[in-house]
Amino acid sequence: MADVLSQSQIDALLKSMQGGGGDGGGSSAPAQTEKKVAVQEEKKKTDTPEIKYSKYDFYSPRKFTKDKMKILTSVFENYARIITSQVNGVFRVMTDITVMEVQERRYYEFVNSLNENDVMTLVNANIENYNRKLVPLMMYVTPGLVITLIDRMLGGEETVVKVKDGYRYSDVETALYRRVLSQLIQALKDGFASYINVNFEAYRIEENPTMMQDVGLDETVAIIHLNVDVTGLAVERIRICMPGTLLEAMFQVMDSHRHLAKGYAYEDNRETILENIRQSKLPITGQLGTVSLDLDDIYHLKVGDVIDMNKPKDKDIKLYVGRQAWFSGKMGIYKKNIAIRISRRLYEEEHGEDSREELLEVGDGEEAVLDE
Repeated sequence: MADVLSQSQIDALLKSMQGGGGDGGGSSAPAQTEKKVAVQEEKKKTDTPEIKYSKYDFYSPRKFTKDKMKILTSVFENYARIITSQVNGVFRVMTDITVMEVQERRYYEFVNSLNENDVMTLVNANIENYNRKLVPLMMYVTPGLVITLIDRMLGGEETVVKVKDGYRYSDVETALYRRVLSQLIQALKDGFASYINVNFEAYRIEENPTMMQDVGLDETVAIIHLNVDVTGLAVERIRICMPGTLLEAMFQVMDSHRHLAKGYAYEDNRETILENIRQSKLPITGQLGTVSLDLDDIYHLKVGDVIDMNKPKDKDIKLYVGRQAWFSGKMGIYKKNIAIRISRRLYEEEHGEDSREELLEVGDGEEAVLDE
């Protein structure tokens, strides 16, 4: 008698035929199809990249908006370009310094990333027209970068010095460390120059940053990570921590300058501008004429030779203010000096009668005395 297939066996045979299975038994077909489905699911998991989201602490909301952080990012991108050129030029070390991230964090996140032997520099920030005392910002440079720059200062070869974590500077290296950091600190002013006028000065060196208590552990700060690629052989870091109170003061001054600039644009400051430039000194030149000579003729000129200016002696000569011809007049003598009596205003004839009367109050018949 012929064998009667059950419904499950029939379904297994149909699946094996649709999946291109071989001529094996009915029990191997569903196992092969399950393996194929599992392989496809694994491929999908590996092909789709995982999206990482930064955690947001709703118990401590952000104090600064995205626009403020964009301004800070722009400042330190400019700062990174400046110190790149300075390090490459002053220390003769080829580096490429870029901004990795600018984020608003808590102060304990910055301190926890440092070791006990790490050296941190405190930098005072003095904002123009701001009298309140501000909490200093903190700058940390990895020892590998500092020792490499010190080695080049002392005449070392074009090599990268690698040090272990927790490296402790000697007394000589500490003195040279101040020289290196002074270059990086002075460039901070140029980085902020597009937004605010602020001076930075090294306050003190903290050899155990975990013991510093000028900033509360839960206080809001901005942490800036700079990546330093040294000649393509080593990767070092520069970390800057700006306290929230310092940032608030800076953004407050920036906003006030912005409002003043908007108000200034709609005011009529014509009289003020004219009053400021009225006392400006401008060079006045009298041009007798122009003539072209060959280089050979100029070479053979000697005392007593006469150059024909192709111009009658009684004809008016032009007076130039800067490079612009403004007046014409007659040449003569005034108090034993060569002088020109102004007879016409050339600038008004070219640009109209209402051109610049308030800029130069020189009337007809007045003299402009030339320097001998």
